Amino acid sequence: MDTKSKELFEAAKRHIPGGVNSPVRAYGSVGRAPRFIASAHGSRIVDVDGNEMIDYVCSWGPGILGHAHPQVIAQVQKACGDGLSFGAPTEKEVRLAELIAELVPSMEVSRLVSSGTEAVMSAIRVARGFTKRDKILKFKGCYHGHSDGLLVKAGSGALTTSVPDSAGVPADYTKNTLVARYNDRASVEALFESNPQEIAAVVVEPVAANMGVVLPAPGFLEFLREITKKYGALLIFDEVITGFRLALGGAQEYYHVTPDMTTLGKIVGGGMPIGAYGGRREIMEMVSPVGPVYQAGTLSGNPIATTAGIGTLEILKADPGIYRRLEKKAGQIAETARRAAGSRVWVNQAGSLISIFFTSEKVTDYETALSSNTAKYARYFGLLLDQGIYTAPSQFEAMFLSDAHTQEEVERTCQVIESALAEVC
Repeated sequence: MDTKSKELFEAAKRHIPGGVNSPVRAYGSVGRAPRFIASAHGSRIVDVDGNEMIDYVCSWGPGILGHAHPQVIAQVQKACGDGLSFGAPTEKEVRLAELIAELVPSMEVSRLVSSGTEAVMSAIRVARGFTKRDKILKFKGCYHGHSDGLLVKAGSGALTTSVPDSAGVPADYTKNTLVARYNDRASVEALFESNPQEIAAVVVEPVAANMGVVLPAPGFLEFLREITKKYGALLIFDEVITGFRLALGGAQEYYHVTPDMTTLGKIVGGGMPIGAYGGRREIMEMVSPVGPVYQAGTLSGNPIATTAGIGTLEILKADPGIYRRLEKKAGQIAETARRAAGSRVWVNQAGSLISIFFTSEKVTDYETALSSNTAKYARYFGLLLDQGIYTAPSQFEAMFLSDAHTQEEVERTCQVIESALAEVC
């Protein structure tokens, strides 16, 4: 039953664009009305109609410990009693910055902001200020938030002039954004050869997770590290999704590649709105009030968000075995899908991130991701949802696991996936 969700969706459409505050929540690509959520605890999420589901969205990544972790909730409740926002420095900001530097050593100095979009936008501004260059190189299919200069992909080809992906973005805003193909060294080399003194930074999701999960090819991240050094550009890892999820030190620890700058979101706030960007001291000292690059935010370092972030990171730090447990459970689900559908699907997994693509092609970039049959995914999604398995309402999003998912829940999920794939494929 989803009667109340449907009623709320109709009401929402009267005052909210499309009835949602973020597009993927609209369920447009799966042909359903969204479930409106009432509560969540551990691995389970409950909608307003009382349907309880095993949650593999995990708030799009932050819920690595599961929902409403008792220790984090207690700390947040106490912090709320002290005030919600001060617009002034707090001890918690210092503690979170210290934790970030300890767990992600490349982020010697960091600045807190309020979202992943803001973090990447700010990091790019700093990179331009530091290098005194204007152009940015990104990859087709990698999403870095909705700031104007990054809402862009290749035009008729990966090396052609970039055009905006969204109405309302002037072409002049994206003229300095170059777009290469993910996992394609030649496309990167060609752009650097054409712009040898103009590229300020390469920004990349070290594991792409916004065209579905797409892994870096062996040596690709190392290649990016080498070519940016060669041409004097900075390497920015967008770890808004991978930060603290693939490993305590993020994708840079998982793949043993150190960027110049890193952006964080999601897990660093423990479910509260927060973001962070940082890097070497010499780079971050470009940021005002120390340096000439201006960036500010009234709610940056919000005491409730920093409390949730500190609580979450301290739990992860105290129990590094969580990553082995997560990878094992994710591997069980991935292997079930491969076994059930064979060559009719392609499954990518990195740590606790999974995507099942309805294509026989090996998915290594945006073009191969787009070969997936989205109609089949919509059927598959519906079959899972009807059996109480809550996954992303889009082929091109990740499946997230949390430490709260039990072995019994994983086995139940595998049974439902096996049955759904048999019907769809």
